[in-house]
Amino acid sequence: MWIQALIMAAIPAVGGLAPEWPPPARIPLMVAGGAVLALGCALLVIAILTLGGYFAFTLRPAPSSALVTTGVYARARHPIYGGWILVGLGFALALSPWALPLAALLALELSGKSRVEERALVAHHPEYTAYRQRVTRRFFPLRQG
Repeated sequence: MWIQALIMAAIPAVGGLAPEWPPPARIPLMVAGGAVLALGCALLVIAILTLGGYFAFTLRPAPSSALVTTGVYARARHPIYGGWILVGLGFALALSPWALPLAALLALELSGKSRVEERALVAHHPEYTAYRQRVTRRFFPLRQG
């Protein structure tokens, strides 16, 4: 969790201190980055609200937790991580190319974190295996193929 927090803090910090995008691309990338950032924030809020009282900061579900498979979780297994990936990318696009490697690092870290979390979810919720087969998208609630 600390690695994720450090990377998430570093993206806007580096982006704000590093050289900006070149002038012809600066404004379009700021607009695109703002849109991606807003989309990521919306996904975060929707996913957290969908979890309700089951939201936790740990990778292991609480003993009394239920498996949430409705709302945004009917289309993606880890939409909160997807939201954070979009937030990181949005900041990088809006601020500086130097922040892009950090946004990619955040995506890699969250991908690994999701795998650890899925092992805990399978152990706690035996029905998670069937859910994972049914919901193939990991981070982004796009239409299922």
